[in-house]
Amino acid sequence: MTEQDQARRAAEQDPVVTALRALVRVPSVSDRDPAQVDTAVFDELLAELARQFPLVHERLEVTRIPTHALLLRWRGRTDADPVVLMAHLDVVPVDGEAPWTHPAYDAVLADSPEGLAVWGRGTLDDKGCVVGICAAVERLLAAGVTPERDVWLSFGCDEEVSGTSAVAAVDHLRAAGVTPWFVLDEGGAIAGSAFPGVAAPVGVVGVTEKGTSFFELRAEGRGGHASTPARNGPTARIARAVVRLDRSSLPASLPGPTVELLRRLAPHAPLPLRSLMAAASGRLAPVVTRALVAAGPEPAAMTRTTLALTTLSGSPAHNVIASTATAGVNARIMVGDTVASVTEHLRRTIRDDGVEVRVVEAGEPSPVSPYEDDAAFGLVERTITAVFPDAVPSPYVMMAATDARHFTAISERVYRFAPFRMSKAQRESIHSYDERLTVAALHEGVDWYAALIEGLPA
Repeated sequence: MTEQDQARRAAEQDPVVTALRALVRVPSVSDRDPAQVDTAVFDELLAELARQFPLVHERLEVTRIPTHALLLRWRGRTDADPVVLMAHLDVVPVDGEAPWTHPAYDAVLADSPEGLAVWGRGTLDDKGCVVGICAAVERLLAAGVTPERDVWLSFGCDEEVSGTSAVAAVDHLRAAGVTPWFVLDEGGAIAGSAFPGVAAPVGVVGVTEKGTSFFELRAEGRGGHASTPARNGPTARIARAVVRLDRSSLPASLPGPTVELLRRLAPHAPLPLRSLMAAASGRLAPVVTRALVAAGPEPAAMTRTTLALTTLSGSPAHNVIASTATAGVNARIMVGDTVASVTEHLRRTIRDDGVEVRVVEAGEPSPVSPYEDDAAFGLVERTITAVFPDAVPSPYVMMAATDARHFTAISERVYRFAPFRMSKAQRESIHSYDERLTVAALHEGVDWYAALIEGLPA
């Protein structure tokens, strides 16, 4: 038997790997319309979670949050300054036309470019974190560990559709008088190949997240038969608005967490870039900003509010001129910008009073949690260094939205970090195809959560 065969056989018998595979096989897809959610699937998922982690469910106080979210309380030596560890149980749908190497819900255990991995929807977003947290707590319970302070586990069921389960969890904790010392949700990771020229992986911890808002552009007109078109109809006006927005961009700048990220990465960058990155907060800040914008979509998104044209609609038939045409704009709003300022940018850029700009969903950027000389952030940093000694820990601005944003209402320290090594290809697979988490990374994640809990100060 080869070493690869031995590793695969060991992984097949590994209870942590088994747990992840079991959860991935349950297609817990959320939907903005609650009537479209298969509640039986979520019932199955919660039952599977209880089967895989019996001590967690026997020894922690379990509260069901409507409809399928969970709050679990692990009583520590004190209930003062508790911590909340978060993840979510739901996943996004699978595109049936996407070229998955292995079926998205089969949880196949197979080789990947990064090593032996579990393949499937939710491995990275976010069932890997669910398993990592539960496996760490299960391990510590079996060892007779009592945490120094209460540890709450919060598992939402509708994060992918900006649902209400996290809000309900916050309401429950507030009613119970719980003010967390810090909250930790998904977000950053041990990211490889994240910055040009930097070989070291970066342990990025989100200390804020961009606001997520959705705008609708709408143009209306008479419509009619396609045989007698008139110029400048609704479809043409929307098309022109879309092109103008695609060619525009909001002003770029460097928020504090990004400046600190560049400062920490500077010693690991090629010589020509070191002094430039180290001076990101000084007179060279505009040069650094332009360099990030030019480096590609991922670095550029660190510098500004982004606008993505995501939906289009027009005529219902080939031979009908649309009387109404619409386009959807997904905005990720940078710290320093607001929903109001982005709305004004859209109107100013489109330059057409015949195109209505409507705010469908409004989400402001989250407050920036402390990261300089802060005990809680320091604990997260030290734990990253202990488990991932080759990584550079750093704060950063989280690009996507998480359930964590709701917890800023009860805690000033809300961090976003998934303790898994992720290659660039893996990060690109989130919400796409060939999502996968390596067995080695999964175990490092369990070790990280366990070390964080054991490291909680009295």
